[in-house]
Amino acid sequence: MSPISGETLRHLQRVLEEPELEGDRYRLGPLLGRGGMGVVYQATDLALGREVALKVLRPEFAEGAADVRFRREAQILARLEHPGIVAVHDVGMLRDGRRFYVMKLVRGARLDDSSQRRSLPERLRSFLRICETIEFAHVRGVIHRDLKPGNIMIGEFGEVLVLDWGIARVLATQPEEAGAAPATSPAAGDTASGTVLGTPGYMAPEQQSGQIDLVDARSDVFSLGAILRDLAAESDPAPRPLQSIWRKAMNPEAGDRYSSAAALAADVGRFLDAQPVQAHRETWPERAGRFYRTYQTAILLVLAYLTMRLLFLAGRGF
Repeated sequence: MSPISGETLRHLQRVLEEPELEGDRYRLGPLLGRGGMGVVYQATDLALGREVALKVLRPEFAEGAADVRFRREAQILARLEHPGIVAVHDVGMLRDGRRFYVMKLVRGARLDDSSQRRSLPERLRSFLRICETIEFAHVRGVIHRDLKPGNIMIGEFGEVLVLDWGIARVLATQPEEAGAAPATSPAAGDTASGTVLGTPGYMAPEQQSGQIDLVDARSDVFSLGAILRDLAAESDPAPRPLQSIWRKAMNPEAGDRYSSAAALAADVGRFLDAQPVQAHRETWPERAGRFYRTYQTAILLVLAYLTMRLLFLAGRGF
């Protein structure tokens, strides 16, 4: 018996994964992507005449913890109504028992694929919108736990969408004050202590060590700092104030990080506005350079005027 080729195995995998939809509401389209537990297809919502994205669990994850996490992801997305979070339109069950949910179809490019084509200020303005989205989730007691460039989409018109909330942590209590880190009481069904979830290079130390009870808004702040590091790295060298910002955000000690995504965004905003950055101690040359960038037009006009006056006086022999 000849061995099965790799192409045949991939075809069999696609056949097994492809959902068999009941009823006449949705017509399945092409495969858009495959993640750790789920598969996403483009589909047509025939009732409303629109293109949507349909996410379904892979067959090997149809039961157990993955199924619970998938259901919670749909519920989290449904409760977080924000322009930076993909809206969920419908949920259901396939004939084979796998869950699926239908969401807005996002067209665009991943953050890490689009950053090289954009200037540093453009990348930073997108970063501010990422922080705004995450702050919105934090205020509602949701911690993403897997923020990275691959989970952020830049739409065709510059819109920013934070994706993949599959391992998000839902806190049982809401923060009492705006800007404060949410309390760490876990909601029912949360990940057991000792479990490591996230992406290396973007996980906070408390995530890497499996200290689930210590994971809060500042854990996402750490991941946001790593994203900022990547965005600034496209500029060589990266501005020193930005380096100070991401280092503060990525401090190993949670208490020494920014207290919230909003506080991190505020410091990045100050950098964009040529204002002093709280995380960075300026040198005199840096302060002079920032002053020049802030008042560059006025300074150049004054210098041009003085130059013309000197030339005029020189022509008259003083």
